[in-house]
Amino acid sequence: MLFFREKMKMIEPERALPGRDQQMPVADRHVVLGNPLLPPFPEGFERAVFGMGCFWGAERLFWQAPGVWTTAVGYAGGYTPNPTYEEVCSGSTGHAEVVLAVFDPAQASYEQILKIFWEGHDPTQAMRQGNDIGTQYRSGIWVADDRQRELAEASRAMFGERLREAGHGEISTEIADAGSFYYAEDYHQQYLAKNPNGYCGLGGTGVSCPVGLATS
Repeated sequence: MLFFREKMKMIEPERALPGRDQQMPVADRHVVLGNPLLPPFPEGFERAVFGMGCFWGAERLFWQAPGVWTTAVGYAGGYTPNPTYEEVCSGSTGHAEVVLAVFDPAQASYEQILKIFWEGHDPTQAMRQGNDIGTQYRSGIWVADDRQRELAEASRAMFGERLREAGHGEISTEIADAGSFYYAEDYHQQYLAKNPNGYCGLGGTGVSCPVGLATS
């Protein structure tokens, strides 16, 4: 029990692992979409960064979405630069497992991308998602600008109301400014395309999110 309690507590910055300067090497192209994983991305495209549990299943949700140009998995929201997967899983970096979705706003609005996020997991579980327990599995939105923050906060309020009506608890999703996105190891990228029978621990609440119904 003590082990599980420790995994569900955010580490203090001064206790976080030191990390390293070298960025994790990844493949040039997305296995499914064929577009680059690394910037620069096409001019005018937007980025969205979400934590919603194990990033394998989360990434698949977004590469299947209309208007999404590329996706990648990585780590965000913590303190350790360029962490390894093992370091993140130890709870000693403060990072969450996250997915980066780069999308064309002419084909998909940020609200529509948010709808995929909210409906694709249970945002009421705090430092876990199903049987996956630990700070790296927490629900989070890391916003690129004030507009994304405003839309994310509005969607959290609307979806929270729907969840309460359906008998669910309060949303624990954090919304914070996007800091550094650190790419995960290459074998994690598009993992469920490379391993079709691989583990996916994602499960939504079954509640429909009232955002993203029209392009803004």
